[in-house]
Amino acid sequence: MTNLSISKAQLTELISATNRKIGCGRLAAVRFAGPAALAVMTAALVACAPSEGPEDSVAAQQKPPGTPTAAPETVRTVTPSPLPQPRPAEVHSVTAADLGATWRPECPVPPDALRRVDLDYWGFDGRTHRGRLVVHRELTDEVVDVFADLHRLRFPIEKMHTADLYPGADDELSMRDNNTSAFNCRDIPGTGNWSLHAYGRAVDINPKLNPYIDRRGEFEPANAGPWVDRARTEPGMLHDGDAAVRAFTERGWRWGGHWRTPLDYQHFEFD
Repeated sequence: MTNLSISKAQLTELISATNRKIGCGRLAAVRFAGPAALAVMTAALVACAPSEGPEDSVAAQQKPPGTPTAAPETVRTVTPSPLPQPRPAEVHSVTAADLGATWRPECPVPPDALRRVDLDYWGFDGRTHRGRLVVHRELTDEVVDVFADLHRLRFPIEKMHTADLYPGADDELSMRDNNTSAFNCRDIPGTGNWSLHAYGRAVDINPKLNPYIDRRGEFEPANAGPWVDRARTEPGMLHDGDAAVRAFTERGWRWGGHWRTPLDYQHFEFD
């Protein structure tokens, strides 16, 4: 039969270690008489186990009924408002009456070679506006595509009227008003030759901010003086390499800002 006895001295040693909760490591050195002492040893080891800390105790407490569960923390991302899509452009035929002072019988193209294009552009006020350009009928798709790019780029244009809005279709008045325009039956200043504007094959963009400068340094329009300094970088100005310039040149248009003399920063042409 197995000896199940445990000595008094051993039991005393076990109880002493348990009550003091120190020297628990000494339990391993205590020699027991038999398996009967296993229950006592187990109780002693449980007593020697470390007690819960304050944090464990609080975490173990049950939450009162109805306590809401905190939502997991998330990172909020802000999605910018999508750019309003421009309305589809509209292309209309024109008559001599429609063209007003911008056309006369001696002009190099008849009215039926021209089209009025109504299209959206991005304004300096951060809004979409509707404007009008008269161009050669062969260039309507090109013009629509270019100005769709300018709108997507949020390149600001101050206004876009046909030149007949100004008395006598005066180009200087249109430029002073920073008006973006295309067809106007006029010549190249100082040459007596027709400008490509007279064929509906040229567009001037924000002319006050992008002036014409001749080889003597004289400029047009008369109120464009501050913007002769091309080191300025303001909305609506055109500089070499700008996305707005490339919207034209990558489609085969020529830019007057690439010329040696005169420099015509407002001017794009396609012939």
